[in-house]
Parts: sequence; structure tokens; C-alpha cells
Amino acid sequence: MRSSLKKCFPADRPSTFISTELNVCVFQAQATAQLEDQLQGWGEVILAGDQVLRWEKPWFPGALVGATTLLFALIYYLDPSVLTGLSCAVMLLCLSDYLVPTLAPRVFGSNKWSSEQQQRFHEICGNLVKTQRRVIGWWKRLFALKEEKPKMYFASVISGLVTVAWIGQQVHNLFLTYLIVSFLLLLPGLNQHGVISKYAGMAKREINKLLKQKEKKNE
Repeated sequence: MRSSLKKCFPADRPSTFISTELNVCVFQAQATAQLEDQLQGWGEVILAGDQVLRWEKPWFPGALVGATTLLFALIYYLDPSVLTGLSCAVMLLCLSDYLVPTLAPRVFGSNKWSSEQQQRFHEICGNLVKTQRRVIGWWKRLFALKEEKPKMYFASVISGLVTVAWIGQQVHNLFLTYLIVSFLLLLPGLNQHGVISKYAGMAKREINKLLKQKEKKNE
């Protein structure tokens, strides 16, 4: 926890923000430690999954896409009902929750954890806590927008839902879910290897060029 607190306080930070940042950092450190205790039985599986998602080997992206494609092809072939699909999903979660903490130490060997692995597990838990805080913050800002600017809130929500409904009507729901799941699984690796920042920078430069050309035409 001490190392987490030290990272929160650069030397050049104004003293007026120390109290607020201290509360945030203490909460984050406590939540991270609590999450580490809860996920301790899943530690080996989480580290292995993290290596796959970050593409530590060149064949990992193909394996991700192949496994996802196989799973959705199986769902398409079996065509289960919604109730059957939910029941099977919950059943798999229950079995995993029971079997993984028991079998993972025997398969991976938890006594072989290195300091790097422990640190990476701590970072993963910290990132999960930060993501949870961001989602809660976005949710709170959405409701704050509802209170402060109700017209903008309803216009944004309704237009967004109409857009999603139109996309769902144009694209098969299973194929759309497949695309979303594949993108989310590939997203950590794309970010890790700088693909997203590369193309985001290219798009930003193109937009700046178009804006400059528009300004020249207006002159």
C-alpha cells in the first residue's frame, strides 16, 4: 500500500489537493488489496489470460480470434434459446468458481510465483479498481447531466439508443455480438502494441489537415 500511495503524490503537486488525493489513494489501495484477496485463487489463470490478451507471443491474436469464432459458430449451430443460453452460461461460471481455485495451483504451481508475477497481479487488480471507479464516475456524470441539462440528456440518450437499435436491426445480433466480443478481446493487445495510438494519431492529423484547409478556404 505504501508504494501505491507514493505514486499518488508527485513533488510538484499543490498542497490544496493533498487531502483529496490521499483519500482517493487510500481507498484505491484498500480496494486493490481486497480484490487481490478475493481473486487469489484465480491468480494463475488471470496472469495466463493477461499474457494472452497482451499478445506476449505472436500467435496469441490468432488464437483469440479462432477460439471466439469457434465459440460463436457452436452457438450458431446449436441455436439455443435465451433461457438455455443463460442457464449454460451461469452453470459454467459456477463450475469455474468451484474448480479453478482448486485445480489452478496444481496446474500452474502457485509456489513458483516470482516477484514480477506478483507485481503484475497487483497491477491488474489496481487497473480493475480504476476501471470500476471510471465506470461509476461516468454513471454519476450521466445523472448529473440529467439534473443540470435535462434536454441535452434526453436528446443524447434517445439518439444513442435509436442509433444502437438501427444497427441491431441492420446486423444480425449474434454476428454483432461476435464483432463486439472479438474487438474487446483484441483491445488490450492493440493498446499494448501501440496500434490504437498509431491510427488515432493518423486520424487526428487528417482531421487537423481538413480543418486547416477549411480555414484557408474561408479566408
